[in-house]
Amino acid sequence: MRFWPKDRTRNRGRLLNPWICGVTLVAAYANAQAPQPRPTSKKAAAQHVNESTLAGLRPGRDTLKRAEQLYKSPEDSIQEQGESSWKDGCRKSSLIVSYDHKQTIETIRVSRISDSIDADCPNELKRNPWRTGHGLAINDSTTKVLELYGDPDSKSPSTRGGQPLELWYYAFDWAGPEVPQVMEVLCTRKVDGNPGRVVEITLAAPSL
Repeated sequence: MRFWPKDRTRNRGRLLNPWICGVTLVAAYANAQAPQPRPTSKKAAAQHVNESTLAGLRPGRDTLKRAEQLYKSPEDSIQEQGESSWKDGCRKSSLIVSYDHKQTIETIRVSRISDSIDADCPNELKRNPWRTGHGLAINDSTTKVLELYGDPDSKSPSTRGGQPLELWYYAFDWAGPEVPQVMEVLCTRKVDGNPGRVVEITLAAPSL
């Protein structure tokens, strides 16, 4: 009959500990050498974000009747040209929609206006209804544009009333024909490190 020493368990532990430590060190080294995933920034995550609405309207889907339900009768309407417009004196902005012969809205444009307009404005304005579905509105910074939609497909110089501007162009054809295909954001240029400001947003079903 063979007898094991009383401290057999303790001896086995002493023999196994170096092996376990070695495996642990190898695994830790492998994890340190493996490439770690980089956190995704808001800007990078927005690279494949398209826009569907502007001022609560969907070009290519909604009709002029829907716009009139939201904002009452237009202040100016040229049916021959298929265009109707509204003005917001408190926010100094205008809304213009163009539509086809069936009155289906094709293009929606929100612009900042410099002319003073008489308006009875409340002390605190509610959230601007003339914004995109993702929340972009007139006077927002270009930093917000980048956070919401990422880099534009192209940028080009522009002017209005002698003011130097920049036109940011976004194409959404990659999202399929059922969504608006183009968004243009007209903004002031970056000056002294300060980001530009949005002065006009256009969302269209067809290509502009």
